[in-house]
Amino acid sequence: MINITHRYKERRSAILWCRCRCKSPFWESESYHSMRGHDWINTLLPDELLVEIFRHLDSKWSRDACSLVCTRWLRLERFTRAAIRIGASGSPDLFVHLLAAGFSNITTVHIDERLSVTIPTPLGKRRATANSSVKLHYVTDKHGSSSDDSNFDSLCLSDSGLTSLAEGFPKLQKLRLIWCSNVTSDGLSSLAKKCTSLRSLDLQGCYVGDQGLAAVGQYCKQLEDLNLRFCEGLTDTGLLELALGVGDALKSLGVAACAKITDISMEAVGSHCRSLETLSLDSEFIHNKGVLAVIKGCSHLKVLKLQCINLTDDALKVVGVSCLSLEILALYSFQRFTDKGLCAIGNGCKKLKNLTLSDCYFLSDKGLEAIATGCKELTHIEVNGCHNIGTLGLESVGKSCQHLSELALLYCQRIGDAGLLQVGQGCKFLQALHLVDCSSIGDEAMCGIASGCRNLKKLHIRRCYEIGNKGIIAVGENSKLLTDLSIRFCDRVGDGALIAIAKGCSLHYLNVSGCHQIGDAGVIAIARGCPQLSYLDISVLQNLGDMAIAELGEHCQLLKEIILSHCRQITDVGLAHLVKSCPMLESCHMVYCSGITSAGVATVVSSCPNIKKVLVEKWKVSQRTKRRAGSVLSYLCVDL
Repeated sequence: MINITHRYKERRSAILWCRCRCKSPFWESESYHSMRGHDWINTLLPDELLVEIFRHLDSKWSRDACSLVCTRWLRLERFTRAAIRIGASGSPDLFVHLLAAGFSNITTVHIDERLSVTIPTPLGKRRATANSSVKLHYVTDKHGSSSDDSNFDSLCLSDSGLTSLAEGFPKLQKLRLIWCSNVTSDGLSSLAKKCTSLRSLDLQGCYVGDQGLAAVGQYCKQLEDLNLRFCEGLTDTGLLELALGVGDALKSLGVAACAKITDISMEAVGSHCRSLETLSLDSEFIHNKGVLAVIKGCSHLKVLKLQCINLTDDALKVVGVSCLSLEILALYSFQRFTDKGLCAIGNGCKKLKNLTLSDCYFLSDKGLEAIATGCKELTHIEVNGCHNIGTLGLESVGKSCQHLSELALLYCQRIGDAGLLQVGQGCKFLQALHLVDCSSIGDEAMCGIASGCRNLKKLHIRRCYEIGNKGIIAVGENSKLLTDLSIRFCDRVGDGALIAIAKGCSLHYLNVSGCHQIGDAGVIAIARGCPQLSYLDISVLQNLGDMAIAELGEHCQLLKEIILSHCRQITDVGLAHLVKSCPMLESCHMVYCSGITSAGVATVVSSCPNIKKVLVEKWKVSQRTKRRAGSVLSYLCVDL
């Protein structure tokens, strides 16, 4: 059920939305007033035309609003709806059954048991609890409790619900079942028999067995995308049967944390799924033999993501020889291969565009240089925790990868200013730069990036203590296209940097959490210079007060999310000024703000019609606020 007041607001919003869509002054004309009281739209427009109009709506909010105008619009909007997303509910099986009865053309279903769903208040009744979202009951004793187990089971999708889903949505093409732990092979088999048009299946965290996966291979001959992540009940038998069944139809396969899937399965995939384009493996039980079988058998591979500690240089050498169409390569936590493997990739994979190297301890500048000089079409590079890659490796990227658009350097202590200076000189199309814990990179490097990469739109910096005002001021003066800026825990960045940014950039996203030198002057400059701001994180700024918050409210009326946590000088007064002028605010975090009281929390809840989440200490929420907005309130895991 939907609350009457809420339904009235949604209906009124739909009417206002329709009026706003009309560009002419017809709504103010005499003809319009003479037509009032007549339902001309429903009288003159056939179903086919209304359906076509609904298909062109650009947001879910618009569709939901229009569906509340009248019964006919509700029916037609449901007819055009192709996708639904379901979270954990009080009775998911019944919920799926009801949805299946109302929506006949659904082709995409996403069910995620991790997502909580707010239970609406019955008409004429107040909420029984402070927080109306579903609460899971966890077993606390060693052997469990039958009542707790029963309550938990009722909150999870079962085989019965999956059967109802299959019967209600026979046109289903894409299904995601995320952590639906009660679904077994019986439910999956029932679905496979009825949904033979299934093209994409995600079983992350589902304890299905070989019988269910074999049924998918037997009946779903058009299956192209399969994700088996944390499917602990599967063995080689199930994946082998699936590979035999779907054959060349399968284009994408993901396997992670499936301890019973070994090289035998990979050999079957390599033999029967020759159209495979995407392979993602995360396993301690797959060796060179299995991966080599896939690489040699699937010559069309474009995406390869590997986190297999038993692989060696031999596997990567074959990738360089056989995967000539490879575009995306991600290597995680490799400890048994060296620069030789990357040299083979650089020599053979000339179409490579996206490279990720994470925690690969034996790679050095030589390997990165081989990739940079051999794969000149690279547009995205991420180097994370590869401690032997330093300045020389990055310099080779700057010299050779002229099409680079995104660069991420995380925990790269050996990369210094010279590397980024070369990137600034050679990578003129760079649009996004991420720097995390790069202690040797300072202002000189940032000045080089700012002056050379004039197309920079996104800059994220965290814990780079050598970067200060000088570098960020250079960004403000040169990077006129910058809209997304994050400078977290950079102690040398102060108000001067933000003033320069406000003058030169029109930010939509700003995060300056933990930059202790930033105070009112910097944030006020941002408020006045960046009216398009929609996200702001100013947490852990001890010198920030109500004056800056009031300025944000006056100038940044498009603000949707703000994080104020650990700002001790902000009080209820500043908060009131902020929410008074920010009607679009959806999320507000204000934990450990000693100047904000229960009155401030109540002000946020009552003044923001679109508020969806308020994070605050539990003791600051009055009983009246809990009754009024229990569903949007979130508390710390531990009350201090």
